[in-house]
Amino acid sequence: MDFQKLTIHQANKLLIEKKISVKELVDFFYNNANQKNSQYNTYLGFYDDVQSQINKAQKMIDDGVATKITGIPIAIKDNILIDGKIASAGSKILENYKATFDSTVIKKLKDAGAIFLGRTNMDEFAMGGSTENSAYGPTKNAFDINRVAGGSSGGSAVAVATSCAIASLGSDTGGSIRLPASFNGVVGLKPTYGAVSRHGLMAMGSSLDVIGPFTKDVSDSELIFDLIKGKDKYDSTSSDGQKEKEILQNKNIKKIGVPFSYLKDGIDSDVLENFNKSIEKFKANGYEIVDIKLPNLKYSLAVYYTLMPAEVSSNMARYDGVKFGSKISGEKLIDDYLKTRGNLLGKEVRRRIILGTYVLSAGYADEYYNKAWQVRNMIKGDFVNAFKEVDVILMPTSPTPAFKIGEKINDPLTMYLADIFTVFVNLVGVPAISIPDGFVKRDDKNLPTSIQLIAPHFCEQVLFEIGKKFETIQ
Repeated sequence: MDFQKLTIHQANKLLIEKKISVKELVDFFYNNANQKNSQYNTYLGFYDDVQSQINKAQKMIDDGVATKITGIPIAIKDNILIDGKIASAGSKILENYKATFDSTVIKKLKDAGAIFLGRTNMDEFAMGGSTENSAYGPTKNAFDINRVAGGSSGGSAVAVATSCAIASLGSDTGGSIRLPASFNGVVGLKPTYGAVSRHGLMAMGSSLDVIGPFTKDVSDSELIFDLIKGKDKYDSTSSDGQKEKEILQNKNIKKIGVPFSYLKDGIDSDVLENFNKSIEKFKANGYEIVDIKLPNLKYSLAVYYTLMPAEVSSNMARYDGVKFGSKISGEKLIDDYLKTRGNLLGKEVRRRIILGTYVLSAGYADEYYNKAWQVRNMIKGDFVNAFKEVDVILMPTSPTPAFKIGEKINDPLTMYLADIFTVFVNLVGVPAISIPDGFVKRDDKNLPTSIQLIAPHFCEQVLFEIGKKFETIQ
């Protein structure tokens, strides 16, 4: 039996019908992950309690109390806490840090009987779009090992794409689930801000961060989202979004908005060609395509790279070798801080801390930080107006396919431009899903591209409905 292409739903059916055991299923993915890790650098560590997890899951199946996720092998991004397990966030400063509690998403998946294989590689503290900023080396792209996996959740995306897990969890602050999903040809969901508890996720940008799944198809994405979503007493920003959902009940979803004026520059011609083909598929299946205006969208990168570093600067203050993290001692206390943070935090992390500290400093906070918040609210207003006109918004996920390792790492501005189609989703807080839409040729390799569907707040169900239809019409 070929386990490599199994979705969660297919694996669950085999487990429930006792055609395979949990051990057979998990052993395949665990062994596959171990064998391929030297090639792709997907996992930073494997968990030593996999066998006891298998026993628990098999008992749930035997006792008839299994869920759809029971016995399913899942990979976890290295910034999501699991009690007693190392969570380094891809950084040397937390190399030996062991979590002291389960994050809310982990508790929900544990209770449902999921199997956690290990922790996946990522850009250090989720700062990056290529996984090249990991202190443990870059993860390689699933389609071309000379290219980046995307970031910051590169390891989680590649784990699913290379059949080293059936599904995985990542986090998305400005595209960190959708970008690697696109680069590796898998489905990546960025839920509504607050739809999934952030309790136990190491904070990068507290008003932007969201946990979401990587899966083989949209149905699996829906399944995991339904398991991990919901209000949580440990996260005051979490919500069940009931009011927003009621607005869309019984609505006939047929209008898709495309901001065509925003797609003129900076996008590869063959990526745009795939995107236009996807538009035609939607049209052929009865959807109406509407040209929408989002006048303030052009400011989103500038706003994001002002607000995000400010939140990074605040959140990273705790990693000083005293409160959290390893410590390098100096002659005086100030030397301890300088040596610890100077040597154990990577270049990109330090860059964002410095940038964020600057925009928050006296005399500049009004000029940069507060202005950026005003423009953020203007961008939110654009989306509120757009969703009065259309049911969902359609865009490419990335302006290019995966680029070569080392190609952009020394040019931060070029690297930041890769987020042009993703960051505004986090600024506005709406949900978005990246779904593969074809391939483009680079160096005789077929590299995947993706569409991105964006819905109003807490309307993930709309994304799943349209996403599942799109998969059937490819």
